Amino acid sequence: MSSPTGTPDGAVVPDGGTVVFDLAAECTVDDLEEGALYHATVNGTVEYGVFVDLSEEVSGLVHDSNLVGTYEVGDDLVVELGEIRPDGDLSFEEVQIADYEERHVAHGDARDVAALADATGETVVVEGQVVQIKQTGGPTIFQVRDTTGVVPCAVFEEAGVRAHPDVEIDDVVRASGRAEERDGGVQVELDSLSVLDGAEADAIRADIEDATAAAARPADVEPLVEWPAFEKLWDDLREVATELRRTVLEGRPIRMRHHADGDGLCASVPLQVALENFIASHYTDEDAPDHLLKRLPSKAPYYEMEDVTRDLNFALEDRTRHGQKLPLVLMLDNGSTEEDTPAYRNLRHYDIPVVVVDHHHPDPEAVEPFLEHHVNPYLHDEDYRITTGMLCVELARMIDPDLSDDLRHVPAVAGLSDRSEGEAMGDYVDLAREQGYSEGDLRDIGEALDYATHWLRYSSGEQLITDVLNVDCDDRERHERVVEFLATRAERDVTDQLDAAMSHVEHERLDNGAHLYRIDVENHAHRFTYPAPGKTTGEIHDRKVAETGDPVITIGYGPDFAVLRSDGVRLDIPRMVTELTEEVDGGGVSGGGHLVVGSIKFVSGMRDAVIDALVEKMAEAERDDALGSSTALPEEI
Repeated sequence: MSSPTGTPDGAVVPDGGTVVFDLAAECTVDDLEEGALYHATVNGTVEYGVFVDLSEEVSGLVHDSNLVGTYEVGDDLVVELGEIRPDGDLSFEEVQIADYEERHVAHGDARDVAALADATGETVVVEGQVVQIKQTGGPTIFQVRDTTGVVPCAVFEEAGVRAHPDVEIDDVVRASGRAEERDGGVQVELDSLSVLDGAEADAIRADIEDATAAAARPADVEPLVEWPAFEKLWDDLREVATELRRTVLEGRPIRMRHHADGDGLCASVPLQVALENFIASHYTDEDAPDHLLKRLPSKAPYYEMEDVTRDLNFALEDRTRHGQKLPLVLMLDNGSTEEDTPAYRNLRHYDIPVVVVDHHHPDPEAVEPFLEHHVNPYLHDEDYRITTGMLCVELARMIDPDLSDDLRHVPAVAGLSDRSEGEAMGDYVDLAREQGYSEGDLRDIGEALDYATHWLRYSSGEQLITDVLNVDCDDRERHERVVEFLATRAERDVTDQLDAAMSHVEHERLDNGAHLYRIDVENHAHRFTYPAPGKTTGEIHDRKVAETGDPVITIGYGPDFAVLRSDGVRLDIPRMVTELTEEVDGGGVSGGGHLVVGSIKFVSGMRDAVIDALVEKMAEAERDDALGSSTALPEEI
């Protein structure tokens, strides 16, 4: 008898009870063990005993001398297999027993999921937990997970009709069938599927949980650069890595929401590739990464109701149509502010877990009741200089350490894209230089990411973005050509935009000595093209910082929004937004960001009142030459 069914010694349950085995219809003599007990059905009677069936393939005689009761065709009894004779005949003797544990026996050799690739064409038995049930237009697909991986098990009832309706997600099952190669992976074509319970199921669950805990532990990697400020967040990142690895192993999908800018892409793309690799290493289904992970850019600097409504709709449809669990939502370079809480409350109705990795100024008291994990440098008395891209590169390495060499340039791209002045920026640029990237190359990559993302709008871009970032790209020459093309186009469009806008920039000197520049980007800049209002404001700001060498604040505004940038002035934009919300009656103010970079929205009819009140606060703000939103790194020599 194969290992799932036990051995003669295994006929005794650990608590002292007895096991009676129930054979699947496909079972043969090879699935039997002498001395074990089996359910049998009488198929014929003779003067010297009864013939019994244990399965469609297994029959034998219970001699009259070994019968306790009297039976007719169709009666059931419990028998002990006495002997398998050399000629293949089987002899049984009846056993009458009141208390026992029943175990189903599937036909085939017991196999770990990880070993199925070497068993194609063979009949196998897999014991594990159902993590997904998908009803296709043809067969029903049960994704079954054991201690080594997850395999799809297919069974056809009728076209589009759910097979085994008694089997549910999280059930422990014994699956028997033929291992076949399907679309580059392995699938088990089921002959039988049975739900296990009692001590047998408990033991399998315990083994799977032990294996999951071991596989969920993040890889033991060292940070790419030494940076004491960063090291404060290391344990938080390891907890998130564990959570994400466990989520994959348990068959829960991940919806990855990230800010649609350079830093957001430097955060999300490495993590996407790492998770896809981790999924592929544990699932025999080649399509599993597509089913379990979605990367979704968000234009707003917070989780908008439009985005969360889309996410909920897709999640609920996937649960209904494909038997998927509801997802974990992973927020990157986003998700730390009070503005995110309405979306989180909506997710809470469905018990959807949320994890946030961000570097924007947070509102921990507002968001953390809704979060499983919250990684943010501000929670450790650090700030936005540690970008989300830097954090997520390390997080990706904890999930898939084999990616490390491909990611060594990415933190520098993230830092330059988000204008970090962190102490380790020079080290990150040096690290990228070792990989063959000049600082100019890194800036071009960031510019190309911004340009591509602008035109992609709400699309993730997939291969285009991985080629631009040169992560999971198989052709560096193609990467370089694409970056050169996109960065050149971006530079041209920025020049055209500034040519149109600069003559309309208004200037005044604030009481604290800072220069204030304002531009109506709605009326004095090209609309519906690159760069968008936020990028336009940033480019004007950088030009004015270079011209003056003094503290500079820039406001780019439209009918109902304003984009804010500051160098040398401690604005604390999140605090200002909170104050404006209370002080400008009817202003409808919302927004947020970093200390020196942010955006706000307001009611269009209250624009003048909101901006005037904002300028008053800026005039009173403390000057701080160490604070800047423009990169302080020298130009490449």
